[in-house]
Amino acid sequence: MKLSRNFTNKFNWILDNLIPPFVRDSRLVMSPLFAFLFGQKAKLFMDFKENALQFDADQIVNYYKELSDVHIKRETDLNTKSVEYILSNLKGEKILDIACGRGFLVNRIKEKQNYQITGIDFIIPESLKEIINPKFEEGVIENIKYPDNYFDTVICTHTLEHVIDIDKCIKELRRVCAKRLIVVLPKQRSYRFTFDLHLHFFPYKFSVMQVFKNKKGKCVELDNDWLYVED
Repeated sequence: MKLSRNFTNKFNWILDNLIPPFVRDSRLVMSPLFAFLFGQKAKLFMDFKENALQFDADQIVNYYKELSDVHIKRETDLNTKSVEYILSNLKGEKILDIACGRGFLVNRIKEKQNYQITGIDFIIPESLKEIINPKFEEGVIENIKYPDNYFDTVICTHTLEHVIDIDKCIKELRRVCAKRLIVVLPKQRSYRFTFDLHLHFFPYKFSVMQVFKNKKGKCVELDNDWLYVED
């Protein structure tokens, strides 16, 4: 299933704002739609939030892998405005894209200037591992295997909503970041059943600012996503 982020953001806005919560939270109502989208794995999607309470970070990763064949597939989870903002607001030469997926943003950055770019994700295709710059490595956001202040700009997009210990992950992002941290999060309300594997929800700007706890950070809304920056 290939749906652009620009499209799904509009669809999610309708679901979040125009569909009554009692409908969104009804298993009876939502089950047919999940079955249509995800087939035999619909129940795994619908039960994710309850199951995730028992998981550690490794079990979460395995859950994602189990559902990867039926999840929405697209080049990137970033909308167009977020990509443009990131490309225009990088600092320094050493860039990290943590949870880089198949490398969409990493390659866009590489096209822009001769940065030293590292992309990290828990699954990296073998073909990408052979590239020198950008460099792709397997790893997890909870334990980034680089020294303090190693990267000038650290980018983390559509990732923190998935993690169990969000405070630990933010601390790790800040640890390896020397100059600028850029984070993109979905603007989404918390419902019992959602079409993604999210554990954290950010319906308001203050929801973002509360989790980062930095008065100097800047948060803007770009096409129904939040983009947060701190220096």
